Amino acid sequence: MIRSLLSLKILTGWKGEPIEEMMNDIITNIGNSTLQHGKYNDRIYLMKLSRNDFPDIIDKLDTLAIEKGYSKIIAKVPEFARDEFTKSGYFIEAFIPEFYDCNEDVYFMGKYFTESRLHSREYEKFREILKLAALKTTEERTAECIPGFNCRICDKSDVNQIAGVYKTVFETYPFPIHEPQYIIKTMDENFIYFSIWRNNKIVALSSSEMDARSQNVEMTDFATLPEHRGNGFAVYLLQEMEYEMRKRNMKIAYTIARSLSYGVNIIFARMGYRYSGTLLNNTNIAGNLESMNVWYKPL
Repeated sequence: MIRSLLSLKILTGWKGEPIEEMMNDIITNIGNSTLQHGKYNDRIYLMKLSRNDFPDIIDKLDTLAIEKGYSKIIAKVPEFARDEFTKSGYFIEAFIPEFYDCNEDVYFMGKYFTESRLHSREYEKFREILKLAALKTTEERTAECIPGFNCRICDKSDVNQIAGVYKTVFETYPFPIHEPQYIIKTMDENFIYFSIWRNNKIVALSSSEMDARSQNVEMTDFATLPEHRGNGFAVYLLQEMEYEMRKRNMKIAYTIARSLSYGVNIIFARMGYRYSGTLLNNTNIAGNLESMNVWYKPL
């Protein structure tokens, strides 16, 4: 996920760039390109590639990976750079067409430095989940909020409740969504938080992370309190998010979902999102590296 982080601690990064620490991983720059790296995910994630840094950045990423002993690089690569990354040992793991300005495709490309990182022990299970999700694509794609609950966009007065819900639902998370200060920072930048309420209490949440320049948006951070699950709130939230994102001129919506989550993958399949690939052993969630499925939908 690409997001601006709460500045928990300012350090000096690789080759002297300023960085922000997030858990054990950091966000920094090589030239005008943005990347995240660290031992928490045991990888480099090239989040934004600048044309000005291409193709020299490819060798710089290799050097950083070897120096730090990382077992994977995952790179978000615009179409113009795909072939050079392929020549340098990267595999296409997923892609989204017309991702940048409704014009240029993006490729999620992985390079592996250990044999174990390349292979998944859960391959058969996540293929089974994808087959089940495919059966749901013809189901009804609309949802109603059940009586007694209401949905609205959050504002800064809600940040303590937002952080509390995320703390209840997620024991650990790749970003500091448990912290009210982080929620405020993201609201000030490019996030919108959507919520479902009952009796003045948030019971379900989600967020949209917008890239206004490229007109794409990540649908993410879905959470429902345990006692309110089974009411279809995630589907309803996603429906409301799409409506709002169309108003804001976003053209492509996407998500990066845990490959072993039946519920999340089925929700996006049911809502008309297209599966476009799996990022193998990509993200550390609750202490384990998990593979992630990429889904997208033109808005």
